[in-house]
Amino acid sequence: MKALCYRGPRQIICETMPDAQLQADTDVVVKMTKCGICGSDLHIYHGEGFSPDLGFCVGHESVGEVVEIGRAVKRVKPGDKVMLSGAVSCGQCRECLAGNISGCLTGGAGCYGLSAALQGTQAEGIRVPMGDFNATPIPDGVSEDQALMLTDGLATAWFGCKNADIGPGKTVAIVGLGPIGLMAVENAYVMGANRVYAIDLVPERRAIATSLGATALAPDAAIETIREDTKGQMADCVVEAVGADATIALSLKLAGRNKTVSVIGVNQTRKFDFPMGVAFAKGLTFRIGTCSVPKFWPELVPLIQAGRLHPERFITHRMTLSEGEKAYSIFDGRKDGVLKVVMTP
Repeated sequence: MKALCYRGPRQIICETMPDAQLQADTDVVVKMTKCGICGSDLHIYHGEGFSPDLGFCVGHESVGEVVEIGRAVKRVKPGDKVMLSGAVSCGQCRECLAGNISGCLTGGAGCYGLSAALQGTQAEGIRVPMGDFNATPIPDGVSEDQALMLTDGLATAWFGCKNADIGPGKTVAIVGLGPIGLMAVENAYVMGANRVYAIDLVPERRAIATSLGATALAPDAAIETIREDTKGQMADCVVEAVGADATIALSLKLAGRNKTVSVIGVNQTRKFDFPMGVAFAKGLTFRIGTCSVPKFWPELVPLIQAGRLHPERFITHRMTLSEGEKAYSIFDGRKDGVLKVVMTP
């Protein structure tokens, strides 16, 4: 089968690898129909770690059709159209059943496409462990594009907004306007935010945020503008969706006293100099972490079905797996107005 494989820094190449196969009676094999490139995939693309393996398939956002099931699989069947959460788990312990897959009590939690241990989803075929739990039928009233956004990006944006304590009447700042940051802008309004500031270096992305109703700002203007607009109170809620040291530091400055900063960007420096004295003096709540994607589907699916959320609007490029090397180059370089890249077999 065709698959996008990691061969070294900035070398993700479309190759032929063995077909996805059942390895356990609880496995499911899915034929991929659409997959996406996530911002966190760029850490692999840049060679920043995760695994010393080479030649493994990358990617963790995908929807498709069930083509084969193990003997113990009961809830899904061949022909079912399914969405795959970017992370997997055992699906049997109390944490998993509550949707907290990152807290899996059996050690069954993992993510597609980080190493050869669980091959990624940017491939024609995908092996899904514990398929009854980790392959979820696409709900009625949800398009394939919308389901693809649910596999990671939209859920992560929602998680970040909830961690920021966004609610009715709040003043919100979103730092970083990639697909997840822009989804966070839309989410913030759905949660009742009164005013949303959207901050990014890229003018085209700021323009999209403006079209969503936000006040778009360049990073160097954000602090003074928000201070002036709020008469010194600053933002109630800040969502950081980049993961860079500079954007995390900016987010901490944008938050007012006794307010909340939520970081969902993946920071790879491992040496961030957290301003403990400033956070203490301001009484900040600071939250950071990864999203347990299925936990938020019961909240997000009805909002999509009701037409209140439109995550598919951030898809800008459609390509094929054979164009994967080009797709990563465009996405990494923020070329051609790119936001979300969706690939098909």
